[in-house]
Amino acid sequence: MRILSGVQSSGRLHIGNYYGAIREFVTMQDQGEALYFIANLHALNSVRDGAKARELTLETAAAFLALGVDPAKAALFRQSDIPEIPELNWILGTVVPMADLENAHSYKDKLAHGAKPDFGLFGYPVLMAADILLYDSDVVPVGKDQRQHLELTRDWAGKFNRQYNADLLKLPAGRTRDETAVVPGTDGQKMSKTYGNTIDLFATDKEVEKQIKTMKTDSTAPEAAKPTENQPLYDLLKVVHAPADFAAIDAKWKEAGGTGQTHGYGAFKKLLLDGYFATFTEPRKRYAELMNDRAELERLLQQGAAKARGYAAPVIARVRQAVGL
Repeated sequence: MRILSGVQSSGRLHIGNYYGAIREFVTMQDQGEALYFIANLHALNSVRDGAKARELTLETAAAFLALGVDPAKAALFRQSDIPEIPELNWILGTVVPMADLENAHSYKDKLAHGAKPDFGLFGYPVLMAADILLYDSDVVPVGKDQRQHLELTRDWAGKFNRQYNADLLKLPAGRTRDETAVVPGTDGQKMSKTYGNTIDLFATDKEVEKQIKTMKTDSTAPEAAKPTENQPLYDLLKVVHAPADFAAIDAKWKEAGGTGQTHGYGAFKKLLLDGYFATFTEPRKRYAELMNDRAELERLLQQGAAKARGYAAPVIARVRQAVGL
């Protein structure tokens, strides 16, 4: 089984990236041939500073490694180190209907949140499809918000195969962790760098504490039982804490009585902060070590790119042959 997924290097990674994607990557690297890429071409839609883009790419690579991706098991690489990607992006795009791109959920959502309707944003799903199809991927872990992109990828691969009357592109299956695929942000929306509602993985202790302390809550009195619907703090406590630990937090959340010190939202934010540091203190130390050894990071990325291009070579060769290039 060949597994393929990636994360954009468009900003600091946050706990939504970990629980919604990277944790699954770490598990799946023991289940088959895993390829994990840093989507720095996609990131150009929002990062327009070259030095910052390069730094964010290295930060993302260090994060993957610090959080458990093993380069001995999985190919970790930069999207931009694979020249076959833009080539397949163009070739595949010649059969993609405009209506599919106009109706893409992510495109509409980005426009609704003030993004500029440029070509990069519009054509994002085609580049994502090229990412998936280039390596004969069998399984693609995706979040709920990316399911439509995977379905479009399958549709376009089928259309391309029919156009050239050959099984040129493999149709991959998706896999989603439903319970944590969409991690809520501090404001209740999906946690996203775009919305500025994140709890960062590798920010300073003070920055993380501030992000948690400023989380959106309602006006429920400390002594009252707390509602569980539309409560990002409650939902994040469930994500960050182990089931046994969350059971005790859940009972306390739903319990009437107590004081602000024991049952107020501030007390529950402290529990979230404790859970965060219990989970990420060791990865944060490893991340700092990796960022101090840029040469090793570069070596590992080049090693991963060489492996990925080995998988890509037969795919792009048969595509080029079929279309007459």
